[in-house]
Amino acid sequence: MLVSGDREPEARYLANLVGVKSVYSSQSPEEKVAIVRRENETAKTLLLGDGINDAPALMTASVGIALGQTSDITHEAAGAVIMDASLSRVDELFHIGRRMRSIGLQSALGGMILSAFGMLLAASGHLPPVEGAIARRLSTCSRS
Repeated sequence: MLVSGDREPEARYLANLVGVKSVYSSQSPEEKVAIVRRENETAKTLLLGDGINDAPALMTASVGIALGQTSDITHEAAGAVIMDASLSRVDELFHIGRRMRSIGLQSALGGMILSAFGMLLAASGHLPPVEGAIARRLSTCSRS
């Protein structure tokens, strides 16, 4: 869906370029917020904004991305800022986000497995408390 403050011809042109069927043009900031709220009721929303008038809707969306070198207000309202006003950078942001999530999950799972293994060793008497505390400290230092 494309929600824009631009006039109908400009909004339609952009929608056709990116393959968007649903277009809301000439929308005020308040109308954008209302549309985002309505969409939030059915699913998580992502909003790309490139102007100060997008700030309220960026804050309302599940994820707000400020595109381009916009105002500080827009940057503060968004969850992410892409300095280059290119849609290809949005795709790159998604790839980076997925990779970061994967690394975080692997790290958390690895830490839990190592902790459980250490607890089993300690419970069976194979790991004295002092060595266990040192091993735990060393494992958390290496992840920081």
